[in-house]
Amino acid sequence: MKDTLRICIEEKKTSYIPIWFMRQAGRYLPEFKEIRKKNINFIKLCLNPNLIAEITLQPLKRFDLDAAIIFSDILMIPYSLGQKVEFKKGVGPVLGDIELDNIINTDPTDFIKRLLPVYKGIEKVKDNLKGKSLVGFAGAPWTLLLYMLNKESPKNNFNFDKINKNKFLINKLLKKIEEMICLHVDKQIEAGANIIQIFDSWAGLLPKNELPNYCYIPTLKVVQHIKSKKIPVICFPKGIGESYVDFCSTVKPDCISIDYEVDPKWIKDKLNGTPIQGGLDPKILLDDDKERIKKNTENYLNIFKDYPYVFNLGHGVLPETKPETIEYLIKIVRNKK
Repeated sequence: MKDTLRICIEEKKTSYIPIWFMRQAGRYLPEFKEIRKKNINFIKLCLNPNLIAEITLQPLKRFDLDAAIIFSDILMIPYSLGQKVEFKKGVGPVLGDIELDNIINTDPTDFIKRLLPVYKGIEKVKDNLKGKSLVGFAGAPWTLLLYMLNKESPKNNFNFDKINKNKFLINKLLKKIEEMICLHVDKQIEAGANIIQIFDSWAGLLPKNELPNYCYIPTLKVVQHIKSKKIPVICFPKGIGESYVDFCSTVKPDCISIDYEVDPKWIKDKLNGTPIQGGLDPKILLDDDKERIKKNTENYLNIFKDYPYVFNLGHGVLPETKPETIEYLIKIVRNKK
């Protein structure tokens, strides 16, 4: 079997549309829910190599997908830098206070040791994955910085000026975060990941004039590092709207993942052949109207006909999504001529 996702990204082939989903492993699958019930502590679950492998492979046993994405979390990096991270039901992630000296002085060997189970999980997945891509990932510098300083999801509580006021702290922290992202990615590649996606989930919260400082330049450093390993890199700077074009011209990712607010036709015309991934609003999959799902899906497929395109969503699969809907969606993509 051919590694169709890599072929689409690296060779810009348009004859086949690869398909995978952000958050395809996890919360909407009954088999995952069974595991989660027995494993209350989410961080511990993300550090169990056998369960990492099992959960990562669950969607591939069910669906005709072109890639596995490792079951993990972007907050494993703050956790491995010694910041307390826990996931509270109904609240989301809650992080402890920043101990700057401890974080800055985190020894790379200790960092890797804490995340060793993740890399072992990747090795186990690789051993059971034939001819498909294995996507490793990390949070982008800005999104990790934001979680570490905000200490909770910025969804309900975010003030850029408050985050931005201590430039000394930010510069120190950003430099360390960039370094640890590169190290974490290296270890994922060594373990068997052959594509890396960088999630800048909260890029859309940045004022436009701050995007170069916090989004483009820090991400560029990480992207250049990944490219030096001869591994394709997908970037997902969610929520930055028309700035997707500036992002691509500065950062030059091998593939750009678009969110559901980006007009697919507009971005296709702007990007001069850079492979594009995603776009479909995950909320559409909660609709019981199959025709509406089909119409929205085919809109993306028609726009990106004869263009290097990876079918995905404009964000992760929502917990309420029925597995049968994912099955139906895959069939639409597979049957498209």
